[in-house]
Amino acid sequence: MNDFWSYWYFHIPNFILAAIMYTLLGRLVLGLFVPENWDNYIWRAFKLITDPILKLVRFVTPNALTGLVVIVFGVLWIMLIRLVYLVALINYGLAPVAQGS
Repeated sequence: MNDFWSYWYFHIPNFILAAIMYTLLGRLVLGLFVPENWDNYIWRAFKLITDPILKLVRFVTPNALTGLVVIVFGVLWIMLIRLVYLVALINYGLAPVAQGS
């Protein structure tokens, strides 16, 4: 049987990366409507979760880009990491496979 724990090494990192990616998207959308220094607890939570990721993204992206563009690049980098991880697992024969009937 093809269950979650058989492929935990795929599902858990993929889930964590997806959660970070969607949190970045949430910050991006909310950031279009609120000021950067807003003191709301939801905004502070978005910033607390995503600021470490954005520091890493800022390290590999040009300084001329605005904060919102860096968030978009963060989402793109995480999507790329997820894709590369999946392709690597497929190449090594470790990726989850669909069971046909």
